[in-house]
Amino acid sequence: MEKAINQAKEIEKSIQKKFHKELFSRFAKAVRDYELIQEGDKIAVCISGGKDSMLMAKLFQELQKHRKVSFELEFLVMDPGYLAENRTMIEDNAAKMDLPITVFESDIFDAVYDVEKSPCYLCARMRRGHLYHQAQELGCNKIALGHHYDDVIETILMGMLYGGQIQTMMPKLHSTNFEGMELIRPMYYIREADIKHWRDYNGLKFLQCACRFTEACAANLPDNETTSKRLEVKRLIEELKKINPFVEANIFRSVENVNLSTVIAYKEQGVRHHFLENYGIQNDE
Repeated sequence: MEKAINQAKEIEKSIQKKFHKELFSRFAKAVRDYELIQEGDKIAVCISGGKDSMLMAKLFQELQKHRKVSFELEFLVMDPGYLAENRTMIEDNAAKMDLPITVFESDIFDAVYDVEKSPCYLCARMRRGHLYHQAQELGCNKIALGHHYDDVIETILMGMLYGGQIQTMMPKLHSTNFEGMELIRPMYYIREADIKHWRDYNGLKFLQCACRFTEACAANLPDNETTSKRLEVKRLIEELKKINPFVEANIFRSVENVNLSTVIAYKEQGVRHHFLENYGIQNDE
């Protein structure tokens, strides 16, 4: 018990001191810039067992100490059908990090295991729905997910290259199915490399993937060992950085600098608009 308490203190100290600029400052900046937390919020911090969500939980604890606004936290873990050793890893890490988690179970892995077309998409949708429902049952008005800066820029490129569309992973969203609920992403400015550095500095080991298709070996795989469209885009960005070191920031900013007068078509509130609707006689080009 004493060892666990000391380890939790060291983890907290690393966030307060060594990684303050890279982690906590960027976390607080996203909360401030995107107005992610309001007075009286009760937030379900959704923990999958990976490095990102576990760090997010500790950052929320640190933010709560500053008390600029008063808010409550629930540390929510869903077990969608983990192998026993992987669930144990999550529980052990929560104890090491002094996270008072609430665990609930679902049968999502069983439900999607035999689905051949887009099982990952279906699994993600079902997981989100279960988290919203459980958070609402606990009296929360928001759920927080651990997506970071690299997830954002990869999503932008994936949409363009594989989906034929320009869109981003939003820092916050209103739920369409759970009235009064919001989703927030306070890790929006945090780089994945800094999360890994924090993890390794503290000697922590987390689940690499929560999916049943890969979880049997997930705990032993090095990062990025699995193949996916996201990994292809991650590698593409690394190659582009060799030519242009500012490419990541430019991808991130691209969805903040959309000029609708130079876009052929766009959707707003589900309604498609075309440039010919307002096309006049004068053309500056």
